[in-house]
Amino acid sequence: MRDHLHGKDTPHPDVWTGRATNRVQWLLALVGAACMALGIELAVESAWTSGIAALAMSVVGCIAAGLLVLFGTLAFVHVDLKLDKECVEVRCGHIGVPRRRIPLTHVAGAEFDPCVTPRHWGGWGYRWRPEKGTAVVVRRGEGVVLRLWDGHTFTITVDNAEAAVRAIRARLGAGTPGTAV
Repeated sequence: MRDHLHGKDTPHPDVWTGRATNRVQWLLALVGAACMALGIELAVESAWTSGIAALAMSVVGCIAAGLLVLFGTLAFVHVDLKLDKECVEVRCGHIGVPRRRIPLTHVAGAEFDPCVTPRHWGGWGYRWRPEKGTAVVVRRGEGVVLRLWDGHTFTITVDNAEAAVRAIRARLGAGTPGTAV
């Protein structure tokens, strides 16, 4: 259930979900698939006269590079954010890994960031920077910044991040007394 049309005074649903998608990652996944195809082509149709060692290294190298690129990019094609009464859960890609589950009792507050960019975090994916905290960045745009009680932050790029922040703040205000929002 998406929370796009709710106003500020409208009660939030039991479960709020949001998603951000990056279609450019599909192009990188195609590059990974092409590397794997090249490795398979070399193994099947090889006419190398340089020896079996060079052929084996080329085949293994192409397939390994292809798998790394393919699975590395498919893991961050999209990110899903789910907020329920107990926690904020972030899942990446089609498999849902990496995943992070943050209990609301660990969240001190939530803020809206209108411009989260891969450039500020060092690229796409699950990122950590000592001066900024941790983030899941799959595209440039709006995001949610969770301030945790241990002093860390966790940033997630998600569509309709303002509604997510309102829903998180409503849960923090209703469920845990003494929280700073």
